[in-house]
Amino acid sequence: MAVRKIIEIDESKCDGCGQCVLACAEGAIEIRDGKARIISDDLCDGLGDCLGECPQGALIIVEREAAEFDEEAVKKHLSRGARKCPSADSMVIHPMGHTRILSQGDSELTTWPIKMQLISPRASYFENARLLLAGDCTAFTFASMHSDFIKGRVVIIGCPKFDDNDAYIDKLSDILVSNDIQEISLIHMEVPCCKNLKRLVDVAIKRTSSTVPLRSYTVRRTGEIIEDTD
Repeated sequence: MAVRKIIEIDESKCDGCGQCVLACAEGAIEIRDGKARIISDDLCDGLGDCLGECPQGALIIVEREAAEFDEEAVKKHLSRGARKCPSADSMVIHPMGHTRILSQGDSELTTWPIKMQLISPRASYFENARLLLAGDCTAFTFASMHSDFIKGRVVIIGCPKFDDNDAYIDKLSDILVSNDIQEISLIHMEVPCCKNLKRLVDVAIKRTSSTVPLRSYTVRRTGEIIEDTD
């Protein structure tokens, strides 16, 4: 085994909140006996995406002898369902009130199609457009999606968990190269698989050397939305 960077958890500080589990897309962390624990060294990439999510500061990066990060092991681990993706966790959402019957006039959607796989990067409505890229689940979770975000924007939706990520990057890059996009608003769920949308947009922007302004928002499963600060 080689010496490499890996996550270490201080159990004396850990309160078992589980935020690090949500932040680890590789599924390397689980809550066991009320504490966060690394399941296996080869599942941890050591990059530290989980560090900022711990409210107790229980996570640190150390250098020690550890098994090499194994991407194939991660895929097998997740596919076995040994660690279910948090996006599939069952939970009851209690309505926050203000329920009303929607009329046809409440829709702010002005373009079609909206699925990433179906859109044409050279559709006329992309020129000088304000772009909204949203995870598939966001509109069903955030009650004011139409009035707060869809209005005045061209909408693209997708799911990086089930769709081809490279194809997403290629299509987003094509849109940026072929059109004068004014801004991008990105809305994703709080779960790790959906957060990957931000990475795909960042890659497309970097690939095309675009200077388009990007604002990113996280929707919690309880319906609240917050603007990302990183």
